[in-house]
Amino acid sequence: MAETGVEVEVIHMWSSPRSTSTSLMYSFAQRDDMEVLDEPLYAHFLRVTGTERPYRNELLSKMESDGNKVVKEIIFGPGLKKYRFCKHMASHRLPGVTDDLMKRGKHFILVRNPFDVLTSYDKVVPPSLADLGYNSMVSIYSDLCARGLNPPVVDSDLLRKDPEPTLRGLCDDLGIPFQDAMLKWEAGPKPFDGMWAPYWYESTHKSTGFKPPRKYPSPFPSSLYNLLEQSLPFYDLLKRYVRLTTAKSLHPLPVPANEKLLAWVGDELLPRESAKVTVFDSVVQGGDAVWEGLRIYDGKIFKLEEHLDRLFDSAKALAFSNVPTREQVKDAIFKTLIRNGMFNNAHIRLTLTRGKKVTSGMSPAFNLYGCTLIVLAEWKPPVYDNESGINLVTATTRRNSPNNLDSKIHHNNLLNNILAKIEGNNSHADDAIMLDKDGYVSETNATNIFLVKKGHVTTPHADYCLPGITRATVMELVVKEKLVLAERRISLSEFHTADEVFTTGTMGELSPVIKIDGRTIGDGRVGPVTRRLQNAYKELTTGSGVPIPTYQQP
Repeated sequence: MAETGVEVEVIHMWSSPRSTSTSLMYSFAQRDDMEVLDEPLYAHFLRVTGTERPYRNELLSKMESDGNKVVKEIIFGPGLKKYRFCKHMASHRLPGVTDDLMKRGKHFILVRNPFDVLTSYDKVVPPSLADLGYNSMVSIYSDLCARGLNPPVVDSDLLRKDPEPTLRGLCDDLGIPFQDAMLKWEAGPKPFDGMWAPYWYESTHKSTGFKPPRKYPSPFPSSLYNLLEQSLPFYDLLKRYVRLTTAKSLHPLPVPANEKLLAWVGDELLPRESAKVTVFDSVVQGGDAVWEGLRIYDGKIFKLEEHLDRLFDSAKALAFSNVPTREQVKDAIFKTLIRNGMFNNAHIRLTLTRGKKVTSGMSPAFNLYGCTLIVLAEWKPPVYDNESGINLVTATTRRNSPNNLDSKIHHNNLLNNILAKIEGNNSHADDAIMLDKDGYVSETNATNIFLVKKGHVTTPHADYCLPGITRATVMELVVKEKLVLAERRISLSEFHTADEVFTTGTMGELSPVIKIDGRTIGDGRVGPVTRRLQNAYKELTTGSGVPIPTYQQP
């Protein structure tokens, strides 16, 4: 390094091997303000770890192997240009090297799917987890974040698919201007290549720019399966922080606080993005599961016992085996709510699947592991406008007949409800009314439905519709409020001409309906009977429910 040089600003790239890191080094080398270093800590890594490489002895004889000297005199030594790009393998960061390595300069991380890294690396040297460096990259990311230096994360495949927007985004994150020269370079070896280049850089030397990923990958060797399993969790964690430059960017959540929720899956609590079931689970294979919706009010779960009764009845009707006990389900619910700190204005989607199969297929004989319990708790206010009211349309999709699928089973096979909801969405309505096979009103795609005519409250029989727990609660309130209640077949025109209409459900509570199929219900405002029942329901939810252990009234 020239003694007359000036202090440079260092850009550190941390990567796993075979991750387009050499191409990215070549890219930065095309800049008129940049010099590059190829894995300056490699000799230090080989000396300290004793790792064998075909070129080990030659490298140790020609390259500085004292990590602290490398950091001080080479990485942060004087230079002739404004910036210095250091290509690092994450595994080369070892304990004992001066902390200046992490404190000084700007850092970013380059990741690549372990499927591709393992397949490529194995052609040169049999890989190990330490060589791959995924755990080291997570450690580096965490270390930098703890210092307030949250590093950009670049995905190799995105870089190769869309080089210019990805590079522009990276330069923006690093606070340097993008240069068009970064997109192309001449083929062949480079004077700054490490002496290991003949072993590793053959394909890169043939390139003149970033090559798009291959459409179809190479077969994956089964001998690397264990390494893949070990590497993927680290890769998945880092991939969450990749800057997306295309339409793949994340959509905002309806309730932003739900971004960091914890969900119960199987027998453990997991962060939102890690809460998954296997592709062999029956709910994936055939919608083979049962579910309940629970709402939380002031530290209590409303109608918990009734919902659990229906959950277990549904599981028995579907002949589930190895069902968890009632206490186990309650325990999972309580732990989920307590861990999330959700004691009010929250909703739980409680699901019990038939469980994991040993192979794909319809037969429950393949289910040998027992049920899978899912407790998904979210911050969720009522989903409808219960003050001003909602708008409904009638769907052409009919509600299931008990000849086909009994509505008394609260199952996850909801396709006909979803088809009706699509019709509602296409009509810009809040929900869609579903008729039975004879053309009488059954329910909406998501709720039970009531009408009020001349002070009398009427709701359809629960022959086709789900006999909802909120529905039953409201029917009890109607009687308690000394109103006349009838349960019978109701035609669509009776709903069109009703004085008041409302829907009921755990998610939405009591929701006034002000328009159906373009017809205004009553005077288009929330009616007196509906408002009266809303108030009675609110009073009931305030004073009843199963207390959540450890909750203390504020």
